[in-house]
Amino acid sequence: MTWRSHNSEKDAFQQMDYSMDQGINFFDTAEIYSVPPTAESYGKTEIMIGNWFETRKIREKIILASKVAGPRCEWIRGGKNNYNEKNIGEAIDGSLKRLKTDYIDLYQLHWPERITNTFGNRSFQYIKDSWEDNFKEILEKLDQIIRSGKIRHIGLSNENPWGIMKFIEYSKKG
Repeated sequence: MTWRSHNSEKDAFQQMDYSMDQGINFFDTAEIYSVPPTAESYGKTEIMIGNWFETRKIREKIILASKVAGPRCEWIRGGKNNYNEKNIGEAIDGSLKRLKTDYIDLYQLHWPERITNTFGNRSFQYIKDSWEDNFKEILEKLDQIIRSGKIRHIGLSNENPWGIMKFIEYSKKG
């Protein structure tokens, strides 16, 4: 997740080649990477992986995970990165283009949309926001993308236990 900010594409290629030689076949990235996330670094790690796929011709040997950015990056999609149908669709299409692939094995929501404590911040102060329960709509959109063949599985990244429970609850309702 620090490619571009801490090393070059040449270094990234060497790291991926070495990983494959050691039997590693699971790569996890995100549209916001490189870290620290900035408008200038947005998508750079996906681009490096996509260029590596293009030159090595071994996409089918990699289990690839990526993530749609949550609401913390105001330069992405004009700062409107809630998980609605339009934004998720634009995010997946952008990732597929940068990664130079037609599918992602595991596609994850990177952060909760609602204001919540992350990483155990001891000074967290809840502020009522305008978020409304949209778990069902998010799962429906992700299901459409799965049926289209663009992603194979979905997941959550940096979600809290309550959010995970709500996604599981809604997924069981079908």
